[in-house]
Amino acid sequence: MSGDEYVIPAGTAPADGYELEITPKTAGWEHSSLRILTLPAGGAHTVRTGDEEFFLVPLSGSATVTLGSQTHTLAGRAGVFEGPTDFAYLPVRSSVRVAAAAGGRFALCGARTETELPFRYGPRDEVPVEVRGAGQSSRQVRNFGAAGVFEAASAICVEVITPGGNWSSYPAHKHDQAGPHECELEEIYYFEIAPGPDGQPGLGFHRTSSSPGHEIDIMVEVHDRDTVLIPWGWHGPCAAAPGHDMYYLNVMAGPGEERVWRITDHPDQAWVRDTWADQQIDARLAGNGGQ
Repeated sequence: MSGDEYVIPAGTAPADGYELEITPKTAGWEHSSLRILTLPAGGAHTVRTGDEEFFLVPLSGSATVTLGSQTHTLAGRAGVFEGPTDFAYLPVRSSVRVAAAAGGRFALCGARTETELPFRYGPRDEVPVEVRGAGQSSRQVRNFGAAGVFEAASAICVEVITPGGNWSSYPAHKHDQAGPHECELEEIYYFEIAPGPDGQPGLGFHRTSSSPGHEIDIMVEVHDRDTVLIPWGWHGPCAAAPGHDMYYLNVMAGPGEERVWRITDHPDQAWVRDTWADQQIDARLAGNGGQ
């Protein structure tokens, strides 16, 4: 199977007031979703969550987020390369108003669930930030919505920063088979690519290949605000072109009763982990929690 149907170029999937709308129905699966909301200065939008929980994550700008008598103020950030952000958790079966006095762009990272949890605020200062890998495999992972970090019913969400010239999601890995060493998760990769010094558009690459029993073939040049869907298969590596830092937001959810991230490394690439002990962390990520 070719992977063209799983690659969503920037600007090709707007709907219902969103810059990007990926629902379980449009993705052709059952659990994960992503919407990107763009608000002008003074703009507001009501998110009706239905049968999904959401992490609301400022990509740029700040917002107030209101459910009933509760309001959380998100300080946000200037952009995704400025560091982690605070966020809000939106429960199922809710109507939540998002207002942005100065405008902004916001990701709604969703997952279907029947479990209703409280409306909550996630502080930026409590987002665990780690540097994963070493050498040219160095990358920063911001685990704001990881399993075991922030309570949710199903959604697992993280952000990854890959400095220009580096590789991430490497070794390639999969999570498409339930069992003691792996879980079944649908995954969304949403990319932002830093421009060059004079505003030149950036690029990177993403690879997804077939795993046992699951045919898929994606080898795509990704650009700013492109999205790739991963229903199954070995996914990775992602490569950031020299001179262009790469950001991606991962949204995962699946049918398992346990909210957990367990993966299997690609057998041809697992050896690379053993090389990291003898390499330095990329200096662009060292010294301050990876930022």
